[in-house]
Amino acid sequence: MDSTPSQKLGDQRELPSGRIILFDAECVLCSANAHFILKHDHNKVFYLASMQGRVGSELFRRHGLDPTDPTSILVVDGALVRKDSDAVISIYEGLGMPWKVAAIFRLFPPFLRDPVYRLVARNRYRIFGKRQTCWVPPAQFRARILS
Repeated sequence: MDSTPSQKLGDQRELPSGRIILFDAECVLCSANAHFILKHDHNKVFYLASMQGRVGSELFRRHGLDPTDPTSILVVDGALVRKDSDAVISIYEGLGMPWKVAAIFRLFPPFLRDPVYRLVARNRYRIFGKRQTCWVPPAQFRARILS
């Protein structure tokens, strides 16, 4: 686990220390990725919060994004916030090997990576579909979901 001090929400509830991934639980691609992360995060580095939930919505707003129209995935790690392709790469780096190999994409500067990320993000519902209800994680992962 990360030794980053925990932060508080508006209701003064403490957030866990560690990395928090803010994602769209209605997006089929995003929720499949969330499940993949939880399944492969053997060191339990990540927590997840959907933008549709109270925690995720507040964190999206805190970092300048509209949770009703997200244009990015965010990874909040204490005071450090990563978004777009940097967020995605940092997630896979955090999963360890063999997923850590995704770090090779850092060879490409963000001005090349981020437009590709944003193209997929803007069209994610059309390409991958949208759930009628938010994704619900399997029971063994529920402690790592912030709601």
